[in-house]
Amino acid sequence: MTRIVTRPVPPGAAFRLEGAGVHPLLARLYAARGVRSRAEVDYRLAGLLDPALLTGAAEAAAMLADAIRARRRLLIVADYDCDGATACAVGMRALRQMGAEVTYLVPNRFDYGYGLTPPIVELAARQKPDMIITVDNGIASLEGIEAARHAGIGTLITDHHLPGDELPRADVIVNPNQPGCRFPSKNLAGVGVMFYVMLALRAELRRRGSFAARPEPQLAQLLDLVALGTVADVVRLDYNNRILVAQGLARMRASQMQAGVRALFHIAGRDPVQAGAFDLGFTVGPRLNAAGRLADMGRGIEALITDDDARARNIAAELDALNRERRGMEADMQEQAAALLESIDPERDMGVTLFDPTWHQGVVGLLASRVKDRLHRPTIAFGRSGDGELKGSGRSIRGVHLRDVLDLVTKRHPGLILRFGGHAAAAGLTIREADLEPFRAAFAATVAEVLEPADAARTLETDGTLETGYLGLETLRMIEREVWGQAFPAPLFADEFAVENQRLVKERHLRLVLRRGSQRFEAIRFGHTDPAPALIRAVYRPAIDEYQGLARVQLLLDHIEPK
Repeated sequence: MTRIVTRPVPPGAAFRLEGAGVHPLLARLYAARGVRSRAEVDYRLAGLLDPALLTGAAEAAAMLADAIRARRRLLIVADYDCDGATACAVGMRALRQMGAEVTYLVPNRFDYGYGLTPPIVELAARQKPDMIITVDNGIASLEGIEAARHAGIGTLITDHHLPGDELPRADVIVNPNQPGCRFPSKNLAGVGVMFYVMLALRAELRRRGSFAARPEPQLAQLLDLVALGTVADVVRLDYNNRILVAQGLARMRASQMQAGVRALFHIAGRDPVQAGAFDLGFTVGPRLNAAGRLADMGRGIEALITDDDARARNIAAELDALNRERRGMEADMQEQAAALLESIDPERDMGVTLFDPTWHQGVVGLLASRVKDRLHRPTIAFGRSGDGELKGSGRSIRGVHLRDVLDLVTKRHPGLILRFGGHAAAAGLTIREADLEPFRAAFAATVAEVLEPADAARTLETDGTLETGYLGLETLRMIEREVWGQAFPAPLFADEFAVENQRLVKERHLRLVLRRGSQRFEAIRFGHTDPAPALIRAVYRPAIDEYQGLARVQLLLDHIEPK
């Protein structure tokens, strides 16, 4: 059962926005997303929160400035997803511009696991660093930080994940979600945290007079990386994050981006002049993530830190090949999962656990996401990692904080989960294969306990009807240039149509011709083959379909039901 609801639009807010010069359609969309004044959609850099508000940023800046002056060796230990790769690239580029001696390490996730573990510290120690800087990880690395301290290596944690009950004993921690941090935006991605640390470092070096004889680094040149990592990590796009993304997109549209970002746009067949948040989340980001899922993120980071266009294009081609391999693997896993789902009843099974011995542990998170969308239930999918262990990745729905659920399972069943971490919407964990069934039962029972009935039903929040006068290329290009994402969702409309024609495309997608009044629209429903009735109510996203230089309006159907 799917409920279709319309987001309420406070009339006063919409009226004020329109009176301030905002396009009437955008005024309505903004007001429905909580915007009350034009200032909240003014994305100039001057609106960014002050780095001084971020606990630990000043201490990190002083620590790094001292290290640069003393020519100490810095080593960035990166996470293996797009957020971690962009955070590492921001750190590498900014620190080198500020005179630091810095290298990076991104261990293979399948050999070393997640976070700064003792084996990773042992690996890092071979490079003889004076300081380890974590990006997008480290807040849960108690043992790894102790190993670094024992080895005499300084530690700076930059992370955004939720901390556990105990914090690591690092020299400095910068994380907006650590206890006592008064930074107003708790939604920075890992790359956003690193960007803020670099802003603080530049200010500290400026205070010390380090730029008296040389120009200051222009950190705004790194905003394409910040935007990419922020969107790809699906963090909430609060006002501060929207500024970072808007500024990064503006640089891409002006062809002011890193060689690797430009190459990834090119290999994906997308024009950066028309860059939008969709491109970052669904075309560029997945190609970077494919390296971390199937191999290691080193190639992705190399693409982002090189200034050689030819090298960037070569690496982008490698990443594109990995992404195609990942997509084929994911398709096979979805077919296998379909058989497992036959025994699952969403009305009975509130939390879903899936495992197949052939599944690749780097792709189980994508599978969990697909199953979560299909069943509207929190889902964890596992793959084998060796030594009798399973590594899982989970995705959740509104109303179920996945990391908190895993924390409850751990407290009620000590030893059942070996390691875990993550967010409200996504998490990773490791269990023993022998404990799969006990975990399945514990997870389902805990989800059933916390899931409210109102959240158990799938709800599609729409922006109501879209006047046909707005279904034109000029208006849609205006919408596409806005910043949309997590917690600031792209427009979704609901209207009634007559189905004039329908056919299958590649035996996987339903293509339709819809009529509303005197207007006809091309439409497509991806991943669905069931025929549509003659009269439908459709939830859709208007999009621009460009082919061989021609552009036309196309409706992407998220849901249809009989009128």
